[in-house]
Amino acid sequence: MARRRWFPALRNMLQTPGPQPDESKTITWTGGYTSTAYAGTTNIWGTEGRADGWDIGRVVTEGYERVIWVYKAIDTMGKHAARLPLQVGRGLTEDGEFEEVIDDHPLLRLLNGPKANPLESGAQLRRRLSAQVLLSKRGAFVEITRSNRGTITRLDLLPPDRVIPVPDDKGEYIKHFEFTTLYGHVRELEPERVRWIREPHPTDPFSGQTPLEAAGISIELDHLSRMYNVAFIKNDARPGGIVAVDTSSLTDADMDRLEARFLPGSEYAGHVSVVGAGQGGMTYVDLATRPREMAYEHAAQNAKIEILGAFGVPESVTGNASGRTFDNAEQEEYGFWIHTELGHLSLIADAFAGDLGDTDLSIRYDTSTVQALELPRRKRRQEAREEFESGLISIDEYRRRAGLPAYNNAHSRALWISPQKAPVPLRPQDAAALGIQGDQGGMSMGMGGPMPGAGGDPNAPLDPGAEPGEGAAAEAVAQARAEGGEPPAGGMGAEPGAAAGAVAEARADTVPSAPGEAAAAVADARQMPEVEPGAAAAAVEDARTLQTKALPHHSPHDGPEFEVTDTDFDRARDAVALALESLFDRQEGVITARLRSPKARKGTRFWRPQSPQDSRGGTTPLDIDRIVGTDRWLEEVTSALARSLTRIAAATAQRTADAFGVPLPAEASPRITAAVLDAVAAAENIARAFLDTITTLLTQGQDVAEDIDDLVALVRTAFRDMAATKITDAAETAAVATVNGTAEATAAAIGPDIIRTWVTRRDDRVRPAHEAVDGTTLPVAKPYQVDGYPMRFPGDQLAPIHLTINCRCRLRYRTREQGADQ
Repeated sequence: MARRRWFPALRNMLQTPGPQPDESKTITWTGGYTSTAYAGTTNIWGTEGRADGWDIGRVVTEGYERVIWVYKAIDTMGKHAARLPLQVGRGLTEDGEFEEVIDDHPLLRLLNGPKANPLESGAQLRRRLSAQVLLSKRGAFVEITRSNRGTITRLDLLPPDRVIPVPDDKGEYIKHFEFTTLYGHVRELEPERVRWIREPHPTDPFSGQTPLEAAGISIELDHLSRMYNVAFIKNDARPGGIVAVDTSSLTDADMDRLEARFLPGSEYAGHVSVVGAGQGGMTYVDLATRPREMAYEHAAQNAKIEILGAFGVPESVTGNASGRTFDNAEQEEYGFWIHTELGHLSLIADAFAGDLGDTDLSIRYDTSTVQALELPRRKRRQEAREEFESGLISIDEYRRRAGLPAYNNAHSRALWISPQKAPVPLRPQDAAALGIQGDQGGMSMGMGGPMPGAGGDPNAPLDPGAEPGEGAAAEAVAQARAEGGEPPAGGMGAEPGAAAGAVAEARADTVPSAPGEAAAAVADARQMPEVEPGAAAAAVEDARTLQTKALPHHSPHDGPEFEVTDTDFDRARDAVALALESLFDRQEGVITARLRSPKARKGTRFWRPQSPQDSRGGTTPLDIDRIVGTDRWLEEVTSALARSLTRIAAATAQRTADAFGVPLPAEASPRITAAVLDAVAAAENIARAFLDTITTLLTQGQDVAEDIDDLVALVRTAFRDMAATKITDAAETAAVATVNGTAEATAAAIGPDIIRTWVTRRDDRVRPAHEAVDGTTLPVAKPYQVDGYPMRFPGDQLAPIHLTINCRCRLRYRTREQGADQ
């Protein structure tokens, strides 16, 4: 083989020109990277030889190593080829993932492992391979070495300028590859041993393509404009100004001294020189204006745009996203991956597909960690969430779209129709689990209907027998808690204005969960047998029925009468509190999940860069109002309380009418609806005040918190310390206002002959203003004067809050004949 050392030189000497090109090229600039001069020419094998004149050494020296945008584009594409591992598997799922992943394969041990060959790791080889594909018009050549048993044991990247593909004269494209070693030895490599990787040329199968061809003039222009400005600064002898004086009496030596004032170099910029002006004259010329010989900034900007455009790499992806919004930069990065990087990575991975040893196996780069490629999946999940909120899809359908396993139970299979989240079961057997009564003709939903006063006929009579349905709160709470972790076990409350201390306490109280606890808890929960309904279910059932257990009132008169009991209040309060607890738990999970979401943290100091080039951080404060979501949550509170309080009001109204032996008057319905709406508004005000406190804490806390975990701990501490009190206040206020307001509305509708007496609980919790009216009897509908304010009944929401909050008083109703003596 030594006799063939002279072969490349002999080939060049024997190269025979083919037909002359139809047009002559008149471009005479130096240093370009274009192969148009080879159009129509052939080499000694009769091929076009478009890649023969490509000087890869000069390309690297004058393009890659000296022009910043060429280097940055190749570096940006190559670092992904080195960072992302290759993956081997078979079959594809609907999401485009492998059905089966092969973790251990000889090819992967080299491409992903620490040793692809004795000199470099798999990542280093892949990075150099990516650069050669982009720089070399001929392409890149990888030599494969196998063991005696055919197992791949080594990969070597050959210098592309010393490898020549030799065509086969028998009709095959490649007969063999000739590789000239560093010492001039020529080796013949069989085609099976070489993987030739290149961007395919549209007409020449023995040539590849490189972006440097299209960007050649721009690369040269960028380099020359920079060199011009460097030379201009070094050699410019232009002073900042010239003073011309009379030189008629000056000698040559004096003139030489004047001429020496014109000193070149940047250190003499702005220097004022003195020259001769003729007899008796003196003139000053200002030369400190900007030179116009070279519009460097414009030329450099155009060259940058053209170079990066040829490579398909946006400037924001190279690390400079100035002048772009976050959304624009995100779209540019997504476009780079879709239109440039994925195709480049596929070109490299596909070259090794024939070395897998199994036709069913495929190889590709694992891009699952590329955040930019999550953009369409995030949009699909967002659309699915919106469809779920609108009741168009079920929880299981959303989870399947999000790539999560379905729960496959009655609640997750059902559609939850907004705005009251009424369930529509998928299967008839799911109706019972959803609290829906079925019959022969189909299933009817017993949950709610429209909220009183919010759609429908406000004068329609209430249905005392309506059954409640289960909402989607439990699933949402479980999902949010799984994402954000469980609340800490200890800590102190936080008040607005003391954010720094609250953050410190919350951080100290945070106890991270051990890995695997969530999975174990889920497994245990799935294996648990069904249990009997607990205290919560019993409380709900009691609230639904509201059976009367009247306390003795020691009335000396016999006859019809009605009095709301302490037990009625307690049951109504427990039912409302149970609904509020679920909503409060869910909102805690929602707020913590929103705090941790990338969308909320992007552009703020809480963003944690995922790479040195990640520029999505910033100084913008968190959008606390959007994170807390007060208005959306209060809509859910209003809807849930309206359903619960409507059932309580219906039962109370029916029992009041039954006590006086008359049917429930139709004219009572609007008044009862108004009482329910007043009670809902009272509870809503308490809930709003609580979330306003959370908003204040987070607004102040983000100024002193070190990271997002501090704010999450602050939210959990606030919910733990304040939520229970707020739930109790709201439940008692709503229950008293509903029960007393409904009884008053029903009694007033029955007739004017009914009177009622204000009754307190007569303990140390009774406020003095209510104690003053204890035992006062007035005709129905006539307001009591309490501390100077008119009150129709205890808990009347038209009165000031200090007279209604946590009120437990009630009214005792009877006919006027019974109370004529009072």
